[in-house]
Amino acid sequence: MTIDSWAAELLRRDSLMNRRPLAVLILAAGEGKRMKSDLPKVLYLVSRKPIISRVVETAQALKPEKIVAVVGAGRELVKSELSGSGVEFAIQDRQLGTGHAVLQAKDSFSDFHGDLLILSGDVPLLSEISLDKILRRHYVSCATATVLSTIIDNPTGYGRVIRSNDGNLERIVEEMDCSEDERKIREINAGIYLFRSEVLFRYLPKVSNANVQQEYYLPDVLPMIIEDDGIVAVEQINDALEVAGVNSPEQLEELNLAFEESNEIYS
Repeated sequence: MTIDSWAAELLRRDSLMNRRPLAVLILAAGEGKRMKSDLPKVLYLVSRKPIISRVVETAQALKPEKIVAVVGAGRELVKSELSGSGVEFAIQDRQLGTGHAVLQAKDSFSDFHGDLLILSGDVPLLSEISLDKILRRHYVSCATATVLSTIIDNPTGYGRVIRSNDGNLERIVEEMDCSEDERKIREINAGIYLFRSEVLFRYLPKVSNANVQQEYYLPDVLPMIIEDDGIVAVEQINDALEVAGVNSPEQLEELNLAFEESNEIYS
């Protein structure tokens, strides 16, 4: 057992004491237009394995009751890759934002009452340890929702975490909707969330697309939860590469290199 897996197991045992039923939703409908290929970006390889397969393996380590992937263009290729994994599928035919993507999976969780962990299908380096930390933060805080964040030197392109004067999360703003001052914030939304599922699906239909991109953003449910006296917690991780996605060939190369280097450290 490696140091990482040992630490993850200790955190998992601790968090299981207060754990509600857990399910996982993976957002994997991104087209990856900047990759300049018809291949769904979640099927690109990181160390000879498709990104989506790495995400599913990490999710399976948490032993959730079910895993659902939202797929879109190239869905048959993704389904084929995950054949035999036990993953269920929901379809997003039109890319109308993360909130819209999650809503497409509502029926998949109609009989589920617990916590729903939402992962990005193009983020291959997220560790079991970090997922256990967000679970633990969620349970210890008695939170309705918990968000994963990190701080980076150049936050261009990312949603910013806006905090109140007392340090609590107030909202998350996509860069195109940020004010000049908000663009200076270096704490970004990592795109990993944990929600009480019944609360999430109650608020999601209320999300508006009144923003620059005219999309339905999942983080827009957070102010609604806060307004209704729900608790929204934030777990901040130090290694930004863990939550880096693949949006270009250059980023794919960077993640492959980072994966190889991390394996060398623990080999």
